[in-house]
Amino acid sequence: MKKTLLILSLLVGFSASAQDQFSGISTTNRVGILNGAINPAEFANLSKKFEINFYGLSFDVSNNKIGFNDLTSNTNLEDLIFTGTESANLRIDGQILGPSFAMKWRKWGFGITTKANIKFDVVDVDTSLGNAIFNNNLTLNNTFLNQTGNQRLSGTCYGEVGLSVARKIYENDKHKFDAGITLKFLFPGSYSNFGFSSLSGSIIKDASGTFLTTDQPANLNIAYSGNLADSFSNFDDYTKSVFGGLNGVATDIGFNYQWKDAKDKYKIKAGLAIRNIGSMTFKDDNNYNTNYTLSIPSSNPLDLSLFENINNLSEVEDVLFDNNYLDINNQNKTDFRVNLPTLLTMYADFKIVSKVFVTGYLQQKMNNDDGNDQITARNIFSVTPRVNLGFFEAFLPVSTDDISGTNVGFGFRLAGFYLGSNSIFTSLADGKQANFYTGYRLAFL
Repeated sequence: MKKTLLILSLLVGFSASAQDQFSGISTTNRVGILNGAINPAEFANLSKKFEINFYGLSFDVSNNKIGFNDLTSNTNLEDLIFTGTESANLRIDGQILGPSFAMKWRKWGFGITTKANIKFDVVDVDTSLGNAIFNNNLTLNNTFLNQTGNQRLSGTCYGEVGLSVARKIYENDKHKFDAGITLKFLFPGSYSNFGFSSLSGSIIKDASGTFLTTDQPANLNIAYSGNLADSFSNFDDYTKSVFGGLNGVATDIGFNYQWKDAKDKYKIKAGLAIRNIGSMTFKDDNNYNTNYTLSIPSSNPLDLSLFENINNLSEVEDVLFDNNYLDINNQNKTDFRVNLPTLLTMYADFKIVSKVFVTGYLQQKMNNDDGNDQITARNIFSVTPRVNLGFFEAFLPVSTDDISGTNVGFGFRLAGFYLGSNSIFTSLADGKQANFYTGYRLAFL
């Protein structure tokens, strides 16, 4: 597994910045398409009768090892990501919100949205194993491995088109209830996964090199489809085929409650949604999905230097096959299904005084990240103070997630244009997350 995969991912992520998509602007009381992406019931609360989204871009990278200041240090990034004893985790999430339209009519709200999603993940990789493969800088000694979980390198590109409908269910002078649903049509583009679980063995470093042996058979999954079959170290391969054919559906379901004030605005608005209930099937001529048993005896240890110039998963497989380390459990070269990250989303927006609000937001993933057929997600909690003057709005998101810890950002909206970061202040203070988002939409009538 080539060093450039990890290094390129980190550099692209930090240079473009990143965290949960469109934090702060997506829960504002200026309700639009971004709110509907968090909870489809919000389409019934549109601030204007019509809204057109021209573009939205969000890019996020989170990790548990490398701080922003490390980018200017003399230490190699691949040395830093595999420091300590805690498993290495890295999440890169990019989202492009394309041309979209929303409208409200009487008690109803409707939306048509387009999105492109790009993800790359390093999941629970043992630091000793990572050091041995990427850096070859272990001391002359034996390092024992005992990882019961599934260590993964995974990349995913897919597009989606969403059709949303929401309706006001009940309203009086004090209370208002809404419900909504979004049906997403999924267009899988490319996918790759390298996952190995139940790895128990030793890394042996001596004068002749660095070698791996196993005490018992480990489980290995190699899967790829689309452009990521040819290379997983070139970022361009993640963007060439974001939209494939229509091969999947998913659903968002949401509910919304408002406690209204005398001016028919709200004192408190609360929402609950379950998002991304569904999966997609990758279909491509070069599809490959195989489960193996990996056995590396001490009499024939695996020379880890063989992975130094590898560009794709097929080459990894060739190395292991050529040395008789693999036994096929099952093989499927045709279609295979990948599950979306189902999320439970809850939030509450409180009006403190006129034009000043505070939002609490919780995102809880409902799937484990270690499944070879699972797209990952993060658990996130944030609190966002906000000042809304109508034409101008500013917000200060303070968040914590299960990968990078606590982050503090800033963002603003000027009419339909918005720009922000969930982590600008903590990034400059050596935080482990970087984020950037921007976009423009037009609401009228």
